[in-house]
Amino acid sequence: MLDLTADLMMAHAPLPNETFAANRAVGRVALSVAAAPGGSRRTRVHEAGSLRVRFPNGDRRAALDAVLVNTAGGMAGGDRFDIDINVAAGARLTVTTAAAEKIYRSLGPDTQVGVRIKVGPGGALAWLPQETILFDQVRLRRTIDINLAPDANLLLAEAAVFGRSAMGEILRHGYFLDRWRVRVDGALVFAETVRLDGEIAQRLAEPAVTGEGVAVASVIKLPGDDDAVAAVRAMQDSFSGQVGVSAWNGLVAVRLVAPEGAALRRDLIGVLTALNTGPLPRLWLN
Repeated sequence: MLDLTADLMMAHAPLPNETFAANRAVGRVALSVAAAPGGSRRTRVHEAGSLRVRFPNGDRRAALDAVLVNTAGGMAGGDRFDIDINVAAGARLTVTTAAAEKIYRSLGPDTQVGVRIKVGPGGALAWLPQETILFDQVRLRRTIDINLAPDANLLLAEAAVFGRSAMGEILRHGYFLDRWRVRVDGALVFAETVRLDGEIAQRLAEPAVTGEGVAVASVIKLPGDDDAVAAVRAMQDSFSGQVGVSAWNGLVAVRLVAPEGAALRRDLIGVLTALNTGPLPRLWLN
């Protein structure tokens, strides 16, 4: 008598690609904040998948603090996170992350992160996630789209570390696409796309890229002026890495390059302090 059990099991077994897709992390947070007597408060919080948002200081302060938490413990190829933030007129919000986000290697599919932010009249947003750590053979595609009212305030800081050099890890090969768009009253005021593909370590070593630095960050402050530029330049002697700052059309942009992640964080804290943007999230100072 023939035993068809094994054949039936094989016939119904998921294909490798199906198994991979079924185990990918997908997360979404949608957060709306409004002004209220005595401070800012949450008006809508939506969470899905492995992404969460927590509010350690309540919702009755002048600026509401929000902490994004990835319960998946990192991201890998095929994972997707989406974050939608709406800051209503007169409200103030600071967003950070519970820890540095780790983006692990991919077997083929991209890791995707989409951030969409809207800030209403007189509103203020400080987008201050902790650094993103990229591992060898990473494939990360990230987009950040921001729409501001004409008198809204924005502080945005993003840092990326290409390999944990303190642990002897080097990011040699991978793919990193980072696309930012900032609009004020519908008009594009800042656009940037960074694309590193293939031999990333080799590209980073080029003088026109990072000159062998493995940690980079960008800061945007809007509105910003020459006084903010002067405040950052006055700290040049205290920076461990290289810091460049400029202002145009009411916007300040700061670029940072450092030899490793800890030095970048110190320099970034110094820049944000010089810009006089208010207290940093406590998680940054742990």
